Amino acid sequence: MEQGNPATAPNHISRRAALMALAAPAVIARQAQQPQPEPHEREGFPPNSEDRKLPNGKSQKDAIAKDDHEKALKDAEDLVAMAEQLRDELKRAGDYVVPVSSVKKTEEIEKLARKIRGRLKD
Repeated sequence: MEQGNPATAPNHISRRAALMALAAPAVIARQAQQPQPEPHEREGFPPNSEDRKLPNGKSQKDAIAKDDHEKALKDAEDLVAMAEQLRDELKRAGDYVVPVSSVKKTEEIEKLARKIRGRLKD
């Protein structure tokens, strides 16, 4: 007796497909019962137990984050001040004139914005 192609036989289910269909619910149930790791563990962050402590007892990671936050706030304030200076220069310059100092100011603003973005990404 010649075996036909399983794809052409409409009522034919292979043994492998039948076993997979029977085993799939058990596998899914087992995975649902296993505790899922915390998001920071899945993303490759080290667990909190490895966090170093400073001599004052505070977390080194928290101290670094606080320092970065303070620097970002100071840089953002500087960025706002520079943007306001640029706006004032452009208002004083007139409609058809762009001062060289304004072009340099835009470069400084751009550099500071990149610095802030880099700090926030880390």
